[in-house]
Amino acid sequence: MDMTKMGTFLQALRKEQWLTQEQLGEKLHVSGKTVSRWETGTYMPPVEMLLALSELYGVSINELVAGERLTPEELPAKAEENLAAVMKENATFQLQDRKKYWQEKWLADHRWQIAILIGVFCGSTLLTIGIRRTDMTASIALISMGLAVFLRDRCDNYVEHHLYDDMLE
Repeated sequence: MDMTKMGTFLQALRKEQWLTQEQLGEKLHVSGKTVSRWETGTYMPPVEMLLALSELYGVSINELVAGERLTPEELPAKAEENLAAVMKENATFQLQDRKKYWQEKWLADHRWQIAILIGVFCGSTLLTIGIRRTDMTASIALISMGLAVFLRDRCDNYVEHHLYDDMLE
């Protein structure tokens, strides 16, 4: 989906109606700055705004998303293309955002446990170095790596559980 092309089309449609960005914003209950972002292709208008713009300008939502007026023959193919592009873009974006959210939540919920484990590792390592037991230092390092892998696995399971199970509800 070409956001710049869509924005240019939105701008042309607005100018056909002899509206400024501020005037259009007032009609749609958004700021002129928001309209500007749509017209520069920075942001895509939300679905409810696409509906309002479609009605205001007398064009289909598919024409708005395509960034051009479409003939009746072009409309079915362009509609499929637009739908696939929007679904792919939104699904990827939402999935990435949701994954990041659950990872950060897990880290926030387990911050003290991680800090304690790091403290125990550092203290144990310093102690074994201080008493010159290099064999124990290596053991502590291996145990720490195992704990890190275990914690990473717990985090991944937590994220996966919340990411996909919540989507099914």
